[in-house]
Amino acid sequence: MEYRYRPTGVCSQEMVIELDGDIIKSVKIIGGCPGNTVGLTYMIQGRKIDEVIQKLKGIPCGMKTTSCPDQLARALEEIKKGL
Repeated sequence: MEYRYRPTGVCSQEMVIELDGDIIKSVKIIGGCPGNTVGLTYMIQGRKIDEVIQKLKGIPCGMKTTSCPDQLARALEEIKKGL
């Protein structure tokens, strides 16, 4: 199943998340720092939603209280509520 999430407070503009049950099949982050976001998406492929939320939630970006990884964790939390 494919989900779309609009992050707030970060440079990225949209996250497209594809799941197979509770396993992350793929993620595409549109906008943001390309090297970081592409690296992040490769690192979480094949992992369970709960594991990724636990690792990424609460990570700041510079002086911001959120980051692309934190926003991805928030997106996964929203998706998980609907599963």
